Amino acid sequence: MPITATKLRTIPFFKGIDPALFDRVLPYVQEKVYRKGAIIFLEGSEGDEIYFILSGSVSIHTINKSKKVVLAFFHEGDYFGEMALIKPGLVRSATAETASQTRLLSLRRSHFQLLFENDRNLLHYLVEDTMNRLRKANQQIYDLTFLSVRSRIIKRLATWCEEYGGASDPAAPVRIPIKLTHQQLADMVGAVRETVSKVLQDMQDEDLIQIQQKMIQVNDRTRLEKLLDHDI
Repeated sequence: MPITATKLRTIPFFKGIDPALFDRVLPYVQEKVYRKGAIIFLEGSEGDEIYFILSGSVSIHTINKSKKVVLAFFHEGDYFGEMALIKPGLVRSATAETASQTRLLSLRRSHFQLLFENDRNLLHYLVEDTMNRLRKANQQIYDLTFLSVRSRIIKRLATWCEEYGGASDPAAPVRIPIKLTHQQLADMVGAVRETVSKVLQDMQDEDLIQIQQKMIQVNDRTRLEKLLDHDI
């Protein structure tokens, strides 16, 4: 279905685009709705679209020795699928799957390139963001290799606290607005569900976290970060 300018402007990527260029691209942006657990694209498939999240959440994962490993978790305002648009013929490096009912905006390669041809600042923004994602991927490899499952979970929670807690009091509780099963969190930290469940229960017993309706609340960010520094 066609997308309105108001909706498109809610995506951070499009906010700084010149109005004239914005109007040229708008007719080519399409809105798509996916149910929870739907596959948007598969690893190894040829890519021709970039996606922007209007609502919902998407996990990016790969399979390593028959084990699912979540590489990234995107939510409202994020984009993904950009790497396969750099050069025709490149394939998707991972699988994208919705973690909840999700509304996406999509833009094909030819129309996406129109943005870069007319606004070089967007290319700089994309390269900078891609490099940041690469640094996170390298850090994830390190974590999977050297950190315990408990440390990986604490680090993931600390990252979310920084993202969702903002500049709030470091000692104030932070509710992470993402509904996650123990299996989904296990996929993110590269562990088995039973181990993750035990770690989460231990953290609740220690009053580090609370879990309600599959959402985690970190009770004290400062204490959590001190534990992370100690474990690492």
